[in-house]
Amino acid sequence: MMDILIKQARLNDGEALQDIGIKDGKIIAISEYISENATQVINADGRVLIPGLVESHIHLDKALIADRKPNMSGTLHEAIDVTAELKPTFTEEDIYERAKKALEMIIAHGVTAVRTHSEFDPAQGFSGFKTILKLKEEYRDLIDMQVVAFPQEGIFKAPGTEKMMYEAMDMGADVVGGIPYNDAPANEHIDLIFDIAKKYDKDIDLHQDFSDEATDTSIEYLCKKTIQENYQGRVSVGHLTALHAMEPERLNQVIDLIAQAQISVMALPATDLHLGARNDKYNVRRAVTPIRKLRDAGVNVCLATNNIRNAFTPYGNGDLMQIAMLAIPVAHLGGASDLPTVLPMITENPAKALKLQNYGIQVGNKADVVLLDTKVKADAIIDLPERNYVIKDGRITVEVKKEVKIFR
Repeated sequence: MMDILIKQARLNDGEALQDIGIKDGKIIAISEYISENATQVINADGRVLIPGLVESHIHLDKALIADRKPNMSGTLHEAIDVTAELKPTFTEEDIYERAKKALEMIIAHGVTAVRTHSEFDPAQGFSGFKTILKLKEEYRDLIDMQVVAFPQEGIFKAPGTEKMMYEAMDMGADVVGGIPYNDAPANEHIDLIFDIAKKYDKDIDLHQDFSDEATDTSIEYLCKKTIQENYQGRVSVGHLTALHAMEPERLNQVIDLIAQAQISVMALPATDLHLGARNDKYNVRRAVTPIRKLRDAGVNVCLATNNIRNAFTPYGNGDLMQIAMLAIPVAHLGGASDLPTVLPMITENPAKALKLQNYGIQVGNKADVVLLDTKVKADAIIDLPERNYVIKDGRITVEVKKEVKIFR
């Protein structure tokens, strides 16, 4: 007896519909017809079944605070200042309620794995960081969470933070975070992050070169350092918006370096469009990392949310599909050959960056899947479909039934 049997699901366009059998948290059978009985049977009726969505870069601890002190200029500088002013007022109870709400928002939209950056500094201590670790444990049956130790205010410019980085790793951080552009000197910041990562044998995830201009970047140094330390495939970067301002020859060289270092890039279009190019008076730039060029060079490109309703991104509902939909016109990904590359940017690509084990719809893998209310996989993003069912570790965790009636 199977636990769940999904009947007649579409895994790929142009292929026969498949039955998927699930037992003990794993996919145990995929066939055009499965006759075995199951405790629960879901009739997909040709709807698209995909692996669980993967949110690869989000800040749960500072979600849902846009109404407390708005970012009036819309600039990155003011977003950092506003958030720094608010953080000392956060209580553990406050962070818990907001982060929990944001977490449930992304779960409801089909996310089964998430990497969240959780910050700390001498002013606020570890209140937020401890809260996120608590939520990781509480929600372990609904979502796999990786917690990044993130020094938002810098390390060297915020004395005491270096010690806290080591403490955060001892407390259970999964990934070493950093922010070279908000510290000085940036290269020494990167060196320290690698020292910590090597000590604990952890991967690295940096907020990297978040700027409208390409005059003061450290991405080249990061790539060379990654190769020097044999950390290829273990480093991810978010934002990386300065690349959009590089001259073509230099940009090509940098992208080649990124590919050689096997650095994953998390593009964050909702935030970067909102904050970027605020000083442009005309011909306003998009200020988003060059997704197409990175993709075409073989870089592992992911799309992620970053923030939900705060000074950095004063909107959002936790739907990663909407982020992907936004990226399509922003990065010119709507072409017939481009559109199929978008869904992997919120599934397979971030799963690779996060090193998720046994991910994907194959026999023997974890039963983390989402049934979409669309019957064409190529339209999985542009339809913005309901997530009819979310299954995590072989258990239905979300069910959405929506009936639309049109009256004439």
